[in-house]
Amino acid sequence: MHIEPGIVTGAKLVLSYATGIAAGGVALKLAVETVREQGARSFAARTLATMGLVFTFFQVLPHFPVGVSEVHFILGSTLFLLFGAAPAAFGLAFGLLLQGVLFVPTDLPQYGMNVTTLLVPLFAIQALASRIIPRKTAYVDLQYRQALALSTAYQSGIVAWVAFWALYGSGFGATNLANIAAFAGSYALVIVIEPLADLAVLALAKSLRGVTATGLVTPRLHNAA
Repeated sequence: MHIEPGIVTGAKLVLSYATGIAAGGVALKLAVETVREQGARSFAARTLATMGLVFTFFQVLPHFPVGVSEVHFILGSTLFLLFGAAPAAFGLAFGLLLQGVLFVPTDLPQYGMNVTTLLVPLFAIQALASRIIPRKTAYVDLQYRQALALSTAYQSGIVAWVAFWALYGSGFGATNLANIAAFAGSYALVIVIEPLADLAVLALAKSLRGVTATGLVTPRLHNAA
C-alpha cells in the first residue's frame, strides 16, 4: 500500500497532508476515549506492541511492488481485534513512520497518503464490527464469516484508497489504469490469507484466555461488550 514515489507530486501532495491530519485527528479522539476508559498504561502498551508488529509486517514479511503501490501483509483487522482501534491506529501510523525514517526515506513525502490509506479503512472496520458482531460475543468467539467481512472490508479500503491516489495523481491513462488493476488483482491474495490469520490468532488468544496479561490486549478480545 506504499504509493510509489512520483505518482502524486507537487501541489497535489497538499491533499494528502490534509487527509493524513484528519485521520490523525480521528485517531487522537479514539485515543482520548480509550485512555479515559482503559487507562494510559494499557493504551501505551498496546500501541507499542502494535507499532512493533507493524514495523515487522512492513519490513520483514514478504512485500513486493506491483503497479502503483506495494503488496504488504498488513493484518489490519488482526491488529484491531487484538488491540482495539486506537492502539492499532497509532501503531500503524508510528510503525509506518519508523520504517520510512530508518529504511525507506523516499516514502516520507507520501506519508500523508499512506497513513490515510491505512487508517481510514481501520475506522471503517471499527464501525462494521459494531454492526456485525453481537455485543454478547467476545472477539475470540468470532465466526469465519465475521472475520472474512472485517478483513475484506479493510483490504478493500486499502485498494480503494490506493486507486484514488493513483487516479488523483496520474489520471485515467491506460498505463495508470492497468497498473491499478495489477495492484488490485495482487491484493486479492491478502484478502484470502488475512481472515485465516485472524482466526488462527484468535484461536491462540482463546487458548491463552487465563494467562493474557490485563491491559496488553483490548478488553473485548476475551469479554463481551
